[in-house]
Amino acid sequence: MAELLKHDVVIVGGGAAGLRAAIAVAERNPSLSVAVVSKIYPMRSHTVSAEGGAAAVIKGNDSREHHIYDTISGADWLADQNAVELFVDEAPRELTLLEHWGCPWSREPDGSIAVRPFGGMKIERTWFAADKTGFHMLHTLYQTALKYVPITWYDEWFATKLLLDKDRCYGVVAIELRTGAIRGIVGKAVILCTGGAGRVYPFTTNAITKTGDGMALAFRAGVPLKDMEFVQYHPTGLPGTGILITEAARGEGGILVNKDGYRYLQDYGLGKPLDVHDPRHPVKRTMELGPRDKLSQAFVMEMRKGRTLKGPYGDYVLLDIRHLGEKKIDEKLPFVRELARNYAGIDPVYEPIPVRPVVHYMMGGVHTDVDGKTPLPGLYAAGECACVSINGANRLGSNSLTECLVFGARAGHHAAEYVGSAPDPDSSALEQQVRDEADRIRKQFLERTEGERLVSIRKDMQNAMEEGCGIYRTEQSVQAALNKVEECRERFQRVVLDDHTNSFNTELIAALELECMLDVARALCQAALERRESRGAHQREDYPARDDEKFLKHSLAYRTADGVKIEWLDVVITKWPPAERKYGADSGLPSEGGNKS
Repeated sequence: MAELLKHDVVIVGGGAAGLRAAIAVAERNPSLSVAVVSKIYPMRSHTVSAEGGAAAVIKGNDSREHHIYDTISGADWLADQNAVELFVDEAPRELTLLEHWGCPWSREPDGSIAVRPFGGMKIERTWFAADKTGFHMLHTLYQTALKYVPITWYDEWFATKLLLDKDRCYGVVAIELRTGAIRGIVGKAVILCTGGAGRVYPFTTNAITKTGDGMALAFRAGVPLKDMEFVQYHPTGLPGTGILITEAARGEGGILVNKDGYRYLQDYGLGKPLDVHDPRHPVKRTMELGPRDKLSQAFVMEMRKGRTLKGPYGDYVLLDIRHLGEKKIDEKLPFVRELARNYAGIDPVYEPIPVRPVVHYMMGGVHTDVDGKTPLPGLYAAGECACVSINGANRLGSNSLTECLVFGARAGHHAAEYVGSAPDPDSSALEQQVRDEADRIRKQFLERTEGERLVSIRKDMQNAMEEGCGIYRTEQSVQAALNKVEECRERFQRVVLDDHTNSFNTELIAALELECMLDVARALCQAALERRESRGAHQREDYPARDDEKFLKHSLAYRTADGVKIEWLDVVITKWPPAERKYGADSGLPSEGGNKS
């Protein structure tokens, strides 16, 4: 008999969204048993690496309308405006709550919360804790969650399958890494908080754990993945490593220059430079703090013009923060200095930092509503693995950490309410699914002695995605990537492992992660193929214009026996009709009715 570990709510993922969801369930109904299932120790979740900050309106010169408009315009009008309004309204409360739990936000001299400018925002509204914001947020959430007795921690358990009964979700099948035991972890509601899928690409800021696990679990259970074609490149990654140099470096006044020392962003509709030593200059609202998609696209244009520098890891430009001075760098950007010293071998106090665009964030994910609910009853999702959608075609910098809090909390609250009326599952049916999954894993991975190596399939998939679904795309390039992904999926059926042991079989986990990435990659490619326009992070050189008439819609990717099927869903427009995206000192701030120019 397969063992079932029973709870009321099962949360998969121990990062910011998962921890906030767990706290929300425990707060809403302390009598509920909550399982937090994480393939790594929660304090190693990728949230810990977030540097720059979290967005919320707090200052008198800001307003909800400005934050809403910055988010919608940054998303190239593909964000659902009702979701954005809700997000902006709830953001200050969530960050203030984190303050009360002990998060050490940086302060102004008068003791008030300090904010810094961030990409795509025309007003400073990003709360920060030096440049280790995610580290402090995750510590705060974890230590807060530990005080709730009803939470059971399944650290280093990897979820491989959703448990279903009568068209409802009732938990997951998971492997305990320590023993190799496969168990069913059952609950009347499941919340997926597993993060993004940047590892589908070869050069990414994402930790090796961000392999699209939750997206794939939902996709295989019949839940659509929404807007998967939109992949955000961050403009400032360290060549060779993919380590992020936070946007905060530009928020504090850092500038980007090409091989000639020229601030090239002024050539791409992002404003004009003034003296960087002049405190009145608009650098905080223009140029280097334009949206991430446009900065990454500008890099490609510079590379094509031959104006980038060449290095052992390809082309790059320079991020210069020397004019900020050692005192300010050590106060506001200590981690940037540490990273540059350790991984680039330079001290940014004296030398500019080599940078290039790097895959950073998935705007797409599991299709949910504003309460985290998916079309599958009992299944919720929050954080980067979900698509609400507030990010549309391009996420606004520093919205993501706040998104984890706002929608993690909402998913937790609503899941707690849902379990009160959800019917009990058929335990025997769930036990059979656990046995079937254990048999599949044993036969496919642990008993085979001949076949193809894992690493060659993974590298081929990643290279195909970078070449075919990168910053700029064409029908030919995307189709080539899709063909290679399908070939990799076929080869994966013959994959062979060297490690057939039970305890801490990391090669088995890597194989299961690759299986997830292949599912995510094919959904991404199919959506990119069928969106025949350019919008935000999806730039089709064969369709260079934004086409609101045909494609002001979300893509929904469904897994079928014949491949991935794409359907379309209208974007929710409330008060801000589609307009031209404008950045630079003269772009202005819109009224609530939107900038209709």
